[in-house]
Amino acid sequence: MKLTYRKAVKDDANLLIEIYNASFYDDYVLYGECPAYGQTKEQMEQSIEDFTKYIVLNDNIPVGALSFKDNGDGHYYLGCLCVIPEYQGLGIGTKAFQYMLSVCPDWKEITLVTPADKTQNVKFYTEKCGFNIGENVMDGKVEVVNFYMNR
Repeated sequence: MKLTYRKAVKDDANLLIEIYNASFYDDYVLYGECPAYGQTKEQMEQSIEDFTKYIVLNDNIPVGALSFKDNGDGHYYLGCLCVIPEYQGLGIGTKAFQYMLSVCPDWKEITLVTPADKTQNVKFYTEKCGFNIGENVMDGKVEVVNFYMNR
């Protein structure tokens, strides 16, 4: 397995939509909604402008995406870290998060949210990435848990 990361540009919108849809289809079916699923090309192009995005490649095959926002003064919001289902469980997500830390050397705090009942996600972010669990809140019809990491 040889992982590389390529910064996304607007021309990558359709590829990112494919990665997001593959990664978040189960969430869309489970919750009836998922902000990362079913985006239009225009929505993804806007997201590429608003967030730093990287395409995660395994042996030059797109297998995931990493998306974060620099909120200034070392504060980052991890908007998306996804790996398509057939590549999950191989350590790709953990390595992608470590890559984020390497391209954000000034980070002081990183936050994110994920559905509270997605125990696999909760375990990943706490055990593999070192996040702390914050409060649970409702986001539409879905209860989400806030995570944070400080240094």
